[in-house]
Amino acid sequence: MTEDVLSGTPTVKTRRAGHMGRIILDRPNRLNAVDLEMAEGIARVLEAWLDDASVQHVVLEGSAPRAFCAGGDLKKICELIQMEGADEAFRQMNRVYQVMQQIAAYPKPTISFMDGIAMGGGIGLGGHTRYRIVTDRSVVAMPETGIGLTPDAGGSWILSRAPGFSGLRLAVTGNRMNGVGAVMIGFADRLVPADSLPDLLGLLETRSAAEVFALVPPLPQLANVQEMDACYDAPDLAHAVRNLAESGTEEARQDLLALSCACPFSVQLAWEAWHRARNLSSLTEAFQQEVTLVNHLIRRADFVEGVRARLIDRDNQPRWTPGTLAEVNLDEVQACFRN
Repeated sequence: MTEDVLSGTPTVKTRRAGHMGRIILDRPNRLNAVDLEMAEGIARVLEAWLDDASVQHVVLEGSAPRAFCAGGDLKKICELIQMEGADEAFRQMNRVYQVMQQIAAYPKPTISFMDGIAMGGGIGLGGHTRYRIVTDRSVVAMPETGIGLTPDAGGSWILSRAPGFSGLRLAVTGNRMNGVGAVMIGFADRLVPADSLPDLLGLLETRSAAEVFALVPPLPQLANVQEMDACYDAPDLAHAVRNLAESGTEEARQDLLALSCACPFSVQLAWEAWHRARNLSSLTEAFQQEVTLVNHLIRRADFVEGVRARLIDRDNQPRWTPGTLAEVNLDEVQACFRN
């Protein structure tokens, strides 16, 4: 096995073995949070391997079992907003989104090992590869409404294609999935034991990605993931909340708790974005919608406040503006969909 120095950054390592190229996210102290430097490093490696016939497929993985990628580096984005302004923060975020789309459109087979935490930006890096692997220790989510954003990084595309209204539920609550749930909802294709990943890498050295992927059996008969559909199959968010309150089930109670902690404006916007994404025809269009929304949301006080409360001070007591779903101005929500 050989190690290349292609990325130009210590947070992205590369290795070559057989006809496999490996891109290893190596920022463990930040749970491999993706920032502009990491994204540019990934882009450089993909460009270098594009015309390299010895690299027949590319694996994206994390350097440690705790996380594949826990999301975007939101602390750094907040610092950019405060030091250089929202325009520069948006420029860097948009460039990261472009690299995620580069991964999604890469002509060679790509395989992601979403072992450990894979959330938000982690889905942008690993959720759009051709073959998506999760493990028994995977934790998958799009938790953006908890910090004043909306599902991004192409996550809205996956959520809008999930069975029934399960994707809508995840979009507004930010609920977490294990490996089984990620396959059921459509965020991954196969579930394997974490300790089998080295064996898969060994096979990928000498076999095609399609051959190796065919060796991994699909999950057996999956449980019903649409059992909460009756609550979310509603004409608007207010009706859905009322349905949850009347349901009386533990799952409904937990969803109401999640919604009460999330940013009200973001929840209302995520509800609308999911319904709009259902009418989009491609991942590219979903990214375009998300980018427009994010450009608006990072300029609202809720985003910096959400990051402060969840990731910096960690008091988990964000002061949202407005403070309740009933106070959200729906005209302001609609305005976020316009450039």
